[in-house]
Amino acid sequence: MSEERFGEFVLVRRHEQGHVAELVLDRPKAMNAVSTEMARSLTGACTALGEDRDVRAVVLTSTHERAFCVGADLKERNSFSDADLLRQRPVTRAAYTGVLELLVPTVAAVHGFALGGGFELALACDVIVADRTAVVGLPEVSVGVIPGGGGTQLLPRRVGAARAAELIFSARRVEAVEAAELGLVDQLVDEGRDREEALALAGRIAGNSPVGLRAAKQALRLGQGLDLRAGLEVEDAAWRTTAFSGDRAEGVAAFNERRKPQWPGE
Repeated sequence: MSEERFGEFVLVRRHEQGHVAELVLDRPKAMNAVSTEMARSLTGACTALGEDRDVRAVVLTSTHERAFCVGADLKERNSFSDADLLRQRPVTRAAYTGVLELLVPTVAAVHGFALGGGFELALACDVIVADRTAVVGLPEVSVGVIPGGGGTQLLPRRVGAARAAELIFSARRVEAVEAAELGLVDQLVDEGRDREEALALAGRIAGNSPVGLRAAKQALRLGQGLDLRAGLEVEDAAWRTTAFSGDRAEGVAAFNERRKPQWPGE
């Protein structure tokens, strides 16, 4: 395993044998509150991961024992003028967009508090694995703003418009069992096992065709919200990117030869 640090608060670990990378939130003294500096580091890390063709899956994790991420750094923002806040906006937005637009499948490993922007980082991932200590929510209206890291768009895509409205308008925190029941998280695991289970899932994902994974993610993302006919056109376009690839030829050959594929990734 190799490690690369992006600024003071973000770490990338590459699990070289399994083509899995960890995007690690590492600001434990502030429960991973997203400051301007941390946002820039997240963007840089996502850019590097996007350029690394050896990475087939990314797991978003936290080094804090009691929190995944508590959202925006409100202590920093308390000192901001309106002009400061306006200047920060594209910086923080780029961080959330960086996670959302990673081309490979992403899994969030959530324990403890995942609130506001912290939950939005998890929502930006394709799958959320949470342990039984998890507490999630979008409480932004309780401090005079709205979810600004994608929450108003990502949450209703998970749980429907009415449920998302109730959660956002009430600003309530949802504990792990209810979060799983409502579909706010996808897998509920025993306390302390979120990272382990998320990495295991990412490892299984990364064993599949890199070309297929990227194309499947593209079809899933681009097809959301479209009518069925338009969605099937999106799927067909993504299928065509795989059908004549080296991965497709290797996958078929490996199946017929009853061996593990050696994906060329192109």
